[in-house]
Amino acid sequence: MSGRPMPCSPAEIGSLFLFEKLAPEQLGRLCSEGRVELFDPGPVYAEGDPATCFYVMIEGTVVLSRRVGGEDVEVIRTSQSGVYSGAMQAYLGDRVPQVYNNSMRVTEPTRFFVLPADTFSSIMLEWFPMAVHLLEGLFFGSKNTQRTVGQRERLLALGTLSAGLTHELNNPAAAAVRATATLRERVAKMRHKLSVISSGPYDRERLADLIEIQERTAERVGKAPALSPLEASDREDALSDWMDDHDIAEGWRLAPTFVQAGLDVDWLEQVAAAVDEDMLPAAIGWLNYTVETELLMDEIEDSTTRISHLVDAAKQYSQLDRAPYQVADVHELLDSTLLMLSGKIGPTIKVVKDYDRALPRIPAYPAELNQVWTNLIDNAVAAMNDTGGDGTLTVRTARRDDHLVVEFGDTGPGIAPEIRNRIFDPFFTTKPVGQGTGLGLDISWRIVVNKHHGSIEVDSEPGDTRFRVLLPLTAAEPETPPDEETA
Repeated sequence: MSGRPMPCSPAEIGSLFLFEKLAPEQLGRLCSEGRVELFDPGPVYAEGDPATCFYVMIEGTVVLSRRVGGEDVEVIRTSQSGVYSGAMQAYLGDRVPQVYNNSMRVTEPTRFFVLPADTFSSIMLEWFPMAVHLLEGLFFGSKNTQRTVGQRERLLALGTLSAGLTHELNNPAAAAVRATATLRERVAKMRHKLSVISSGPYDRERLADLIEIQERTAERVGKAPALSPLEASDREDALSDWMDDHDIAEGWRLAPTFVQAGLDVDWLEQVAAAVDEDMLPAAIGWLNYTVETELLMDEIEDSTTRISHLVDAAKQYSQLDRAPYQVADVHELLDSTLLMLSGKIGPTIKVVKDYDRALPRIPAYPAELNQVWTNLIDNAVAAMNDTGGDGTLTVRTARRDDHLVVEFGDTGPGIAPEIRNRIFDPFFTTKPVGQGTGLGLDISWRIVVNKHHGSIEVDSEPGDTRFRVLLPLTAAEPETPPDEETA
């Protein structure tokens, strides 16, 4: 949009704080190569358009906004004379995209000093060469630092994944190893017991009955009911008494195994009826090994299933075998992240899940959302650790209009009001030196806002801090390349 040309006064231009130190001949050049324009209320330029001009407001009211999630979000409104915007990076040339980074409009007739971008670049390079070098170093140095630290953030996330996965895999893997060693011992004893029985003076019919009882026993192990501690104790006492009455040695040791397998006194009576009295102790001992081997195999199956589940969760967390952009279930992402971070969360922090399972799947970059969840959970855990390591982490999902909301709440000390506006700034951190890069929330902001067209909200008071991530339910795939915003 173009304004109406107005006279350019070097004296007036020189009164603006941006130009107050310039010499008269420099102000004259600005007026000769630039221009003053009067804009009626309305737009001046739009975000994303080629940056052709540098604007300095002389008088009026200007509003700057950014495009977030399909909406224009106002970032500043001011009537201060001398504020500037537009092609502010023209002196960097084609090393950066020369487009407007925001949209500007005026709410009343407003006069601007307008300088073409090429002229602004030439003047900066000619008048302030040292300043240009310093600005270039600051701009690209900051970019490189942010990229390097961003890579470190991802390495830290990978370290968290490895540590969490190792911690979680250790228990089921160790259980499987122990159960396998015990199973080998029990199978050897069962072979020995079978040899003893088969070499005894027992007819084929009795042995066949014993084999049939063994099969039925194995079937019952897989269908064992869950008993309360009191019920289990009562049943153990009854089995132990029965075995004492039938001269079965160490009945007190065998009873808990039989109860765990779902066996009771009625079952023992069936065994006693199927074999001779002199064969009963050997038969009970042999069936005990059968029960133990079945229970051990169940334990191995549970452990290996747990390991498989953990590997699946790790793949879900890292999204190693999935497309970068896809339709995803946020609950699966949240669960995999919580599982990966369970070692870091620790046993003293209670995790509460309050999921709205009716929420639909949404188009997203799942691996990067997992990075957001990791950063927010890590911050919440760190905050609660600062107050003794106890607390509650609440992860809640809900729907708000056309957005899916993921909320992380913690019972830590809260965020001080004086720093609340800075928490998303790059390199700002409240963690001790060496424990935080200050990029976790900055990266999270860019992933949510720039790549998913969502937003992040924060409410905090002592004992109740909540970060809410709002994601559009029907977001379109962003035009930004996947790595650009998180580099």
